[in-house]
Amino acid sequence: MLIARVVGDLTATQKHPSHEGRKILLVQPLNLDGTDRGAPLVALDSVNAGIHDRVLVTTDGYAAFTAVGHKLAPIDAAVIGIIDHVELAGPASGEAAAPAAAPAAGKKQPKKRQPQNG
Repeated sequence: MLIARVVGDLTATQKHPSHEGRKILLVQPLNLDGTDRGAPLVALDSVNAGIHDRVLVTTDGYAAFTAVGHKLAPIDAAVIGIIDHVELAGPASGEAAAPAAAPAAGKKQPKKRQPQNG
């Protein structure tokens, strides 16, 4: 599933019979910070989303045609929800995020051997 923003709607004068009476949207996938992620895609609307709405999109064919109520319809993507709010969880309270390259605590380095004379 993807978070996306509705950037337009499409009008098709000819389409598959299973798409008759359905709204087709152009959606822009988004990163978690809200910036654009890749190219826009076409999705069938199952929740009556509008331009500028932040939406949840499924790109699984089975989930897409199930969401719009048409078994075995040729659908690759569908808008299945309108997103009201996104909250990202950070580290638990009182815990600091560990740096990725931090050395393991308590691990000792091996001692260098001194050459022996003799």
